[in-house]
Amino acid sequence: MRRGGSGVLRSLLPVVPVSLAACHPAVLTPAGPVGEGDRIVLLDSLSIMLAIVVPTIVTILGFAYWFRASNRRARYLPDFAYSGRIELIVWSIPVLVIFFLGGIAWISAHLLDPAEPLRSKAKPLEVQVVALDWKWLFIYPQQNVASINRMVVPAGAPLELRITSASVFNVFFVPRLGSEIYAMYGMTTRLNLQADQPGVYFGLSAHFSGDGFPGMAFDVHAVSAEEFTQWTAATRETGPVLDEAAYRQLLKQSQDVTPYTYRSVQSGLFDDIVEQRLPPGEGPPTARSAAAAAVVLAGRQY
Repeated sequence: MRRGGSGVLRSLLPVVPVSLAACHPAVLTPAGPVGEGDRIVLLDSLSIMLAIVVPTIVTILGFAYWFRASNRRARYLPDFAYSGRIELIVWSIPVLVIFFLGGIAWISAHLLDPAEPLRSKAKPLEVQVVALDWKWLFIYPQQNVASINRMVVPAGAPLELRITSASVFNVFFVPRLGSEIYAMYGMTTRLNLQADQPGVYFGLSAHFSGDGFPGMAFDVHAVSAEEFTQWTAATRETGPVLDEAAYRQLLKQSQDVTPYTYRSVQSGLFDDIVEQRLPPGEGPPTARSAAAAAVVLAGRQY
């Protein structure tokens, strides 16, 4: 019996480093006010839940030790049925935990409302975000430029993001800057973020969306205000124009797209996408469409 248990333990040990490698500390090392608020909520919630977890584990170990076979002092009470004091403890602790967790959820839901503008003396930057198959489009309406799979922003300035999807349901997430939010076709969601310090922050799609999902990532480059102005000016000098024809090319599925920019953007393009005046993306093939394609292919071969 002991040999079998030790064998199972040895077989599980190599799995532990692999499991821990999947845990990324980005959420716990925020680089903006929203991310800091999310971190506080997570740590407060963990502390409150430990009020149940730790006593439960200690009690289990204590009971196992006290009622071991070799302890003659342990009293076995087969007729024990009810204790008001024990019931009070058993029910009061979970009720208090739910009360405190509910309070944190209620307060943080208002303080960290994604659509609530951030307080700052700096002028906010509006960025229009479109989730495509399988890439991200960032439109800067104030600067009249756009980029693919790279978002350049001034550090210390609030970001007012308007997010939609040109294809299937998706999720926009920059772990170190804060809250993730949905991107849905025909709808606009708002998210306010801020990068306090210059740096490069990893962004990703947090919802499975088909074959190209693993490569659907982007970088947020937070730079100084002067560098952002220089980047905007340089972008206006090179690259293609993002008009309706260019956007229809973007709708085609592509994977692991190298970042590039557009020197100008057709007026009202984002609103045309949201209001469905432009066609949607292809989206990942469904089981029905894949079966229909297989039937057509089989017929051609026949």
